[in-house]
Amino acid sequence: MKTKKFYQQLYFQVIIAIIAGILLGRFYPEIGEKMKPLGDGFIKLVKMIIAPVIFITLTLGIAHMTDLKKVGRIAIKAMIYFFTFSTLALIIGLVVGNILQPGAGLNIDPATLSGDVSQYQQKAHESTLTGFIMNIIPETLFSPLVGENILQVLLVAILMGVALVLTKQKSHKVTAFLQDLSAPVFKIVHMLMKLAPIGAFGAMAFTIGKYGLHSVLNLIFLVGTFYITSILFIVLILGVVAWYNGFNIFKLMYYLKEELLLVLGTSSSESALPGVMEKLEKAGCSRAIVGLVVPTGYSFNLDGTNIYMTLASLFIAQALNIHLPIEKQIMLLLVAMLSSKGAAGVTGAGFVTLAATLAVVPEIPIAGMTLILGIDKFMSECRALTNVIGNSVATVVVANWEKQLDKKQLKYCLDHPYEIEKKLEV
Repeated sequence: MKTKKFYQQLYFQVIIAIIAGILLGRFYPEIGEKMKPLGDGFIKLVKMIIAPVIFITLTLGIAHMTDLKKVGRIAIKAMIYFFTFSTLALIIGLVVGNILQPGAGLNIDPATLSGDVSQYQQKAHESTLTGFIMNIIPETLFSPLVGENILQVLLVAILMGVALVLTKQKSHKVTAFLQDLSAPVFKIVHMLMKLAPIGAFGAMAFTIGKYGLHSVLNLIFLVGTFYITSILFIVLILGVVAWYNGFNIFKLMYYLKEELLLVLGTSSSESALPGVMEKLEKAGCSRAIVGLVVPTGYSFNLDGTNIYMTLASLFIAQALNIHLPIEKQIMLLLVAMLSSKGAAGVTGAGFVTLAATLAVVPEIPIAGMTLILGIDKFMSECRALTNVIGNSVATVVVANWEKQLDKKQLKYCLDHPYEIEKKLEV
């Protein structure tokens, strides 16, 4: 197979598109704002294929397993991992917020706050435990395949996979059909990814055109603190976890560079989900592990969102000169642990979970969220990137725990990423 020239590589095209989007939004903001449909359209195209990808991957993964107890064991181990590292991310955000104090010195009078955060308050109010559980149950068996709720797709896929195992003698044709269907579905994914530069260009041009680079400069310390904290979490925490499990975090990130650049350009972790699932499976993780851990992690393993929640809460308190004693900060942490799970699957979960957390901590007014409304868009890229990297590491780790990881294949893929990309394009 001929090696592509650098300018033919998707990651290079996405980088150029991001730079072009920034320049257009900076110098021609009116035109930049009009590029919004390009970004929105691309994300909609990707969302269109997410449900079939998850359904086929997880259903076939379970269908090819002989021991159904493994499915439950995988789910429990994944949840233990998610809970541990999500909590760790919250603690790190709290510690960094106390040390660096990004909001100190702003001396903002709460009475002067303006801005509408009611939509986030409403979503947070609706995110009750009962509502969350009921929302997992779909209207019909096939309705999740035409919807946006990842958790509903997971439920139906697990039920179908288990049913195929229990009726193996009579349903082998269904399994074979799904196996054959996976080829054109993933081909559609590859076709859509060719539009990634257009989507990244449109999303970035709109963001810079709408909010302007100047809006981030006023609160640059908070944005910088958040980015540095997320980088330290990835390098030190996830890096050590990766090392302990026999792989290099930097090589994994380079292997997933196209997907990560796509997340950076679109601010949407969902835009990378199909590509991440396919690449992790190619890297030696079993199909069942990939199908179960990656989509579930998108709802329950939001490391970047959790760092953001505690850091943003402390920033608001510091900016308004509100002193939070240690016991109140511990309460904030406990509330954030619950609210981050309660808003799983909710669109705009980062701001929704922040609203839900502040609603239970009366010392910090919810109106304080208006302080970070303008720069939230600039932090969403980092949130999404951290979430995707965290979920990718979680998948490899759980596969290793379950002895469903081909370590030789993983090493080959991480050492020869371009070879794998060429095979995926065929």
